[in-house]
Amino acid sequence: MTEVLVHRQDAIAVLTINRPRAKNSLNRAVFDGLHAQLAQLRHDESVRALILTGAEGVFCAGADITAFDALRAEPLLGARAAAGGMLWPALAGFPKPVIAAVEGLALGGGMELALACDIVIAGESARFGVPEVKLGAIPGGGGTQRLIRAAGKSKAMALLLTGDFMDARKACEAGIVADVVADGQALPAALAMAARIAANSPLAVALAKDAALCSFETSLAQGLEHEKRNFGVAMHSADSREGQEAFLGRRAPRFTGR
Repeated sequence: MTEVLVHRQDAIAVLTINRPRAKNSLNRAVFDGLHAQLAQLRHDESVRALILTGAEGVFCAGADITAFDALRAEPLLGARAAAGGMLWPALAGFPKPVIAAVEGLALGGGMELALACDIVIAGESARFGVPEVKLGAIPGGGGTQRLIRAAGKSKAMALLLTGDFMDARKACEAGIVADVVADGQALPAALAMAARIAANSPLAVALAKDAALCSFETSLAQGLEHEKRNFGVAMHSADSREGQEAFLGRRAPRFTGR
């Protein structure tokens, strides 16, 4: 079985975790498969947006617990790499917009995957959580850091320290999820949003994402300076001129990413 499936819909690439019998839990093959696809797709100029989802109604139930013994066999600092350490920065730093289409469970590493994406769309019955403390562990894929940035300290601490689950509506209220749709419609909704993104200037979208992510790493003053530089790049691009001419000519723009 291929653990990570990829298919294209026009300018959108869809990556699907494909271990439905194991609730799409994360093992070495999934980590390696996702990382390899991200490395390939980041350089594909025909791809303007990426969607991450799971097969058969489950996003990802977290780490494959049967692999814990293998992690303990790793040196202390090597366990992080063995747990897919290269995947998280590759996903969070992917230069094109990434949408998580979440149905069913997004737990542990599954929730961390969603948090590393730019936008999360969830089915009504989706559930989110980081229950690692119930197993004597803690999140290792950025959960302790990205959850607080997404939901704020109090709500993040409640999830991290109790291991409780959060339903899709509460996750939306907390700022973890952008939109909640009917069950079974997360992927169609993500595809529709990705198509709207893909219709925009790919250069402007990349610059906007880059400037926004900068806010997590810098002061406000530094972030504003970074935004100003990116604004200048965008305004001097061929896409900016094309967007202006298309608007004034009342026609659809033909963006090239230049």
